[in-house]
Amino acid sequence: MRETQTSSRHIGHVVMLGAALTALNESEAAEKKTYTRPALTAYASQMQDALLGSDKYQKPVWNLHDTLNLPKWLDLSVEQRSRYETMDGRFRANRIGSDQQIALQTDLWLQAHMGQFRLGVEFMDSRALDADRGSAVNNTQANNADFIQGYLAWADQNLFYSGIGAEVIAGRQTLNFGSRRLVARNAFRNTLNNFTGIRVRLLDYDKWQFNGFVSMPVIRYPTGATDILDETHQFDEEDTHTWFSGGFLELYDLSWGVNSEVYLYHLDEGDSIRNQTRNRRYFTPGVRFYLKPKKSQFDFQVESIGQLGTVRSNTASNNATDLNHAAWFQHLDFGYTLDMPWSPHLGFEYDYASGDNNPNDNKDQRFDTLYGVRRGEFGPTGIYGPFVRSNINTPGYRLKLSPDSDVKLEFGHRAYWLASAKDSWTTAGLQDKTGNSGNYVGQQVEVVARWDVNSSLNFETGWAHLFKGRFAKTAPNGPDGKDIDYFYVMSMLRF
Repeated sequence: MRETQTSSRHIGHVVMLGAALTALNESEAAEKKTYTRPALTAYASQMQDALLGSDKYQKPVWNLHDTLNLPKWLDLSVEQRSRYETMDGRFRANRIGSDQQIALQTDLWLQAHMGQFRLGVEFMDSRALDADRGSAVNNTQANNADFIQGYLAWADQNLFYSGIGAEVIAGRQTLNFGSRRLVARNAFRNTLNNFTGIRVRLLDYDKWQFNGFVSMPVIRYPTGATDILDETHQFDEEDTHTWFSGGFLELYDLSWGVNSEVYLYHLDEGDSIRNQTRNRRYFTPGVRFYLKPKKSQFDFQVESIGQLGTVRSNTASNNATDLNHAAWFQHLDFGYTLDMPWSPHLGFEYDYASGDNNPNDNKDQRFDTLYGVRRGEFGPTGIYGPFVRSNINTPGYRLKLSPDSDVKLEFGHRAYWLASAKDSWTTAGLQDKTGNSGNYVGQQVEVVARWDVNSSLNFETGWAHLFKGRFAKTAPNGPDGKDIDYFYVMSMLRF
């Protein structure tokens, strides 16, 4: 009897010890948990997902919600980003000299939870200080004191006990889908794309997700360089003559960890008194397959996009001639992450966006990137941003290093040709309709370094050099043949 009691006592001790070790291991795992690095832009680090939870990003250590002892039903964040950028040399038409700017972005986000409902607003002030009068300043760089979002949302993580999550968001909002090449919430740029409409989301957690939306793009005012430099304030307005809608389906883990996306966007653009447009009426279907990077594994990404519809050659109010529009875009990248110190990842990239082959016919083949972002592939934007997904043919490679969990280094090199020598280098406003200037634009090298001091304070600096090619040097109305140097240093504070 005593032996049985002793044996039971030992078993109990072993069970208790095992439970304690399990709890300790779980605690250590929680402490070592890795988070996705948020982009150095407002709101991303505290963006909550009503269907998936909110632990994707690490909670800011300097947190206003906790400091002010706010109730759980109320979310609050204040974020401030400062960036100094300078550019020596010009690539845009009829520009000379150098340029600089202090880009300030201050963001306030407030959201109230009421059961399954949420009511939220986001207020942003974006300013471009110390810009020269000869700067190519525009409303992508400054938008003083305006509401980026104002929405009412509803979500159910298990709709009718089906295992499917559902969410509806109505009002002014930002959109962010897939690779972000066509629709995105801007990260590096100082102002954001936003829309007013309704978005419906359905999620089968491990299998698929669908987003459908109908919206009107919001126009940032003022639009003129003089008003922007003078910091004239005008509230943004929805473009009630333009509709942007679409459906986006994501399929998870099709086979061997490969994910896929299939989507269709429709843009129906019209003129208004304050906004003359090219009356773009596009259907843009696309498909993407990708495998995420992991140590000791290859990764890849393939995205193919078509574009069909009509567009006018310019924004003149008396222009009523529609050109048939047929364009396409192709992206391919593949890479490998080594399982060794600094976790080096070497990737090779290729992008092709069609251009207009003949400027004198009634056809348009220049691909339009809609509301996408370009920073991740084509270098910094801001006062720089020489390339966009339009009339380009560009291979390149990229090396990423992580010397420490809080430090990120990146080096990129790409060569650029025009897809059509007779079409324009769109961001530069340069075109040789004869094609005599050739199609070689040049090469760009880029270096980026980022340091996350903690979850509330981040720093980033970068340098890009554009070696001008024949087209950049000889196209009509081009600036001098001097190469371009661009440098920036940026800080981000999250509360």
